[in-house]
Amino acid sequence: MARYALLTAPSANRVYAQSAPDLVAAELSVFGERAMDGRLEPAETVEFAGLPYLVFETEGGPLSDDDLRLLANLSSGYALFEVTGDDLFRPVGRPGLDRFDDDLITIQKYAGKTNEHFTKLLLNVTVLATSWADQLLTRRFTVLDPVAGRGTTLNQALMYGWDAVGIELDGKDVEAYSAFLKTWLKRKRIKHTAEVTPLRREGKRLGRRFDARIGDVRDQPQHVALLEADTTATKGLLKGNSADVIVADLPYGVVHGSRTGKGLARGPQELLEESLPGWVALLRPGGALGMSWNTHVAPREDALDLLEENGLEAVDYEGFEHRVDQGINRDILVARKV
Repeated sequence: MARYALLTAPSANRVYAQSAPDLVAAELSVFGERAMDGRLEPAETVEFAGLPYLVFETEGGPLSDDDLRLLANLSSGYALFEVTGDDLFRPVGRPGLDRFDDDLITIQKYAGKTNEHFTKLLLNVTVLATSWADQLLTRRFTVLDPVAGRGTTLNQALMYGWDAVGIELDGKDVEAYSAFLKTWLKRKRIKHTAEVTPLRREGKRLGRRFDARIGDVRDQPQHVALLEADTTATKGLLKGNSADVIVADLPYGVVHGSRTGKGLARGPQELLEESLPGWVALLRPGGALGMSWNTHVAPREDALDLLEENGLEAVDYEGFEHRVDQGINRDILVARKV
């Protein structure tokens, strides 16, 4: 048995910072169950020198190098210590998956942007629900965000070394994302190609498509694409069974609305009812869909019913419900395609 203490990362969002220890404790439980053979005991918050730490124990001895590489990817993990006699802290850790500077995630600031720590958490627990959870450190996942906005999820996937595809109806968001990523790649002097081309389906122009390939073209470069299209009509946009995971930060139904070809929908339920059949068709068997959900707008059970009606098997995750503001109580729902 070994004992560890995790210091959570600071957040500019005060409300999220208050929720972070509980959220990371739930995320840590998922890591332990899905990728670490259930060897992690439940974490509890303990205060040391005036700061809250998540303290947990491991069965079967200390964390291995691969364990440390896994936990380096916790969404709000800041520093990990092994707790020895007399509560002495010995820093431990190994590099995680991140392959780029973190300003790829943090530099963009705009109204309505989801906290990047939460985006990472949602991606992590969704990937860990797939049939390839034990390949988190080795598999090159393909991530689809069908309500991509300005690409926070796409950038997190790129940070991990994975491929990413987004769908976004707002042409201004597509333009903003393509301009940001091209500028960022040039400033970082990272080899890449990037282009914006017309997006067509059955001979009709729908909008624009941004594509970038990052890295040496001779060495399997990463690929990211953002399509200007209606997410409720994905048939013919992408190949079926092409995504390992689908991650969607759904509209919250308060000041956040979702635009579709039929106008503005104020809640996630209408969007899901129209979109889920197309999304599920893009998901590989064994893959998982993860989404955020405002429980003030519709009960969790309604969302679970929609997922199951579309042939998905709900994954029993707990501990992720948290307050965002007065009108938004956010939870995570994850389901697997069997």
